[in-house]
Amino acid sequence: MTVISTPATAGRGGFKRVLSALDMTLFTVCAILVIDTLAASAKVGISSLTWWVITFFFFFVPYGLIVAELGAAYPGEGGIQQWIRRAYGDRWAGRAGWYYWVNVALWMPSVYILFAGMAAQLFAPDMTLWTKIFIGVVMTWITVGVGIASLANSKWVPNVGAVVKAAIMLLMGVAGIWVAFTRGMANDITFSSLMPSWNVGLAFLPVVVYNFLGFELMSGAGEEMQNPARDVPVAIVIAGLAIVAFYLLATFGILAALPVDQIGLIEGVLDTVGKLLGDSSLAKAVTMIVGLGALYTFFANMVTWTLGANRTAQAAAADGELPAVFATLHPTYKTPIGAFLLTGLVSTIVIVLYGLMAGTAEDLFWSLFAFSSIVFLLPYLLVFVAFLKLRRVDVDVPRPYRVPGNRAVLVILASLCFLFVAQAIIFFVWVPGEGIDWKTAGPIIGGVVLTALIGEVILAIQGRKSA
Repeated sequence: MTVISTPATAGRGGFKRVLSALDMTLFTVCAILVIDTLAASAKVGISSLTWWVITFFFFFVPYGLIVAELGAAYPGEGGIQQWIRRAYGDRWAGRAGWYYWVNVALWMPSVYILFAGMAAQLFAPDMTLWTKIFIGVVMTWITVGVGIASLANSKWVPNVGAVVKAAIMLLMGVAGIWVAFTRGMANDITFSSLMPSWNVGLAFLPVVVYNFLGFELMSGAGEEMQNPARDVPVAIVIAGLAIVAFYLLATFGILAALPVDQIGLIEGVLDTVGKLLGDSSLAKAVTMIVGLGALYTFFANMVTWTLGANRTAQAAAADGELPAVFATLHPTYKTPIGAFLLTGLVSTIVIVLYGLMAGTAEDLFWSLFAFSSIVFLLPYLLVFVAFLKLRRVDVDVPRPYRVPGNRAVLVILASLCFLFVAQAIIFFVWVPGEGIDWKTAGPIIGGVVLTALIGEVILAIQGRKSA
């Protein structure tokens, strides 16, 4: 494989190249390995283990190969926005940048409501919803502050987060294996239970797909990598193998400890650890430590995604696709301060509004998660078709890594990825064989449509300014 070296000096626009191959691997692990949706995927039942394997081979692998090629061939700041811009122009790149940025601001409240729910479980079981809302707002602005700091310092939050996530999932998996051999499984593993379920399974399959997304996030800081042409493919391979192993281990641990009908979206992780370790004083202490570690991983997750998404928005604004405020950089740290402040503002507004709309923390978590996830998934549809177009029209661009196979193979791989993402978008609001619950689906669809309309207005205004 041909390697193109990039000197470890400042990139275009004064960005410092501070991300090593290890940083990028840990960054990717922290971005994709998410504890907050483990319980949701485990609620599929034993067949969730099969869904993980199916999704790994038919989505995660081709998706990783495609992003490895794009990230190595086009290593500029902006990542996904830059790839789509090169393939389809400013307007589509602007849409991708808008969806990619705004989904993080919309997702942040759900993560920090989950954060507050777990904090309540650990320290204050009677915590009110509005106390949780307050905690979510405070954590939002702490995340903004970390993101505005220099990347050389803020990168340590996801680096440590990746290690903590891996340790928690390893503990859950190993403890689950021990419980299975000594006490028996809470859910029986049989051939029929492993078979993919087409009812509950399809309802939660979008969560499995969602849990595998994020390979492209590090490319948002493409000009802050020491050697993206060499390191992006390596980071994706190492991180990808680690991620699927940890997901399978942790899911097995949950299913070993808790019957499916007792797995809660908010309490799943702590309940699992408590059941796995028992009632001794030592076990309770370890459970508390795991809970604190899980709280840190929620924070690390949001820092990781805001670091990548806000750089994508900044690059889109620098290209004239989003309002100039997104392009504002910190004068010293060269971080996207404008995009970060807007993220904090949107997150604060949304978390308060959903506090008025949702009755429980779990309702709030799922509504925000589904809403922001659909917005999040939309740009990926463009990435996979952009990959095919760039392979066809950008033949002179050096590709340090190339997805193996002829044109037919590339079309199959990109089509598989496209279909997995498309079905995830649909199944977030509808499960085949069941009617649509408009009480749940209505606000989710309405929020997605409103978000899209706001984006179109912004793009129209930017288009007139550029004319």
